[in-house]
Amino acid sequence: MRFHFVWIGKTRNEHLRALVEEYLKRLSRFVRCDVTELRESPQSEPRLCLEDEGKRITTLLASEALVVLLDIEGRQWDSPGLAAEVERWQSGPAKEVAFVVGGHLGVAPGVRRRADVRWSLSQLTLTHEMARIVLVEQLYRAHTIIRGLPYQK
Repeated sequence: MRFHFVWIGKTRNEHLRALVEEYLKRLSRFVRCDVTELRESPQSEPRLCLEDEGKRITTLLASEALVVLLDIEGRQWDSPGLAAEVERWQSGPAKEVAFVVGGHLGVAPGVRRRADVRWSLSQLTLTHEMARIVLVEQLYRAHTIIRGLPYQK
């Protein structure tokens, strides 16, 4: 199983980047993890920006991948519920789960249509950099729950 994280822009804050890397390292003990950071679109017009980013995102998504879009209107789980969902994703036919975090404008309609699952991390508004941390930390937590391991703080 492979987790492929696709997001727009780099994590600029070095402290936040270090947290993302730490949780990716922990998570990689359970599942192969790859990150693709796409540059932000140079387009100034929002519609063109979304189209540009959307095309680049969709070309990265394997046709057989289960695509999980982080979306404020998506489904929310508690930690045990997320663990059950992650286990279901991993036991399904897909060999890859792609997690997509859009840019500051969101994602193009084509990316939204391609998503198999829409996941909302919180009802609160998070920066995209914080969302990346919460995403990988919660996936790590889900794997510790699945395996009955104590959570390493």
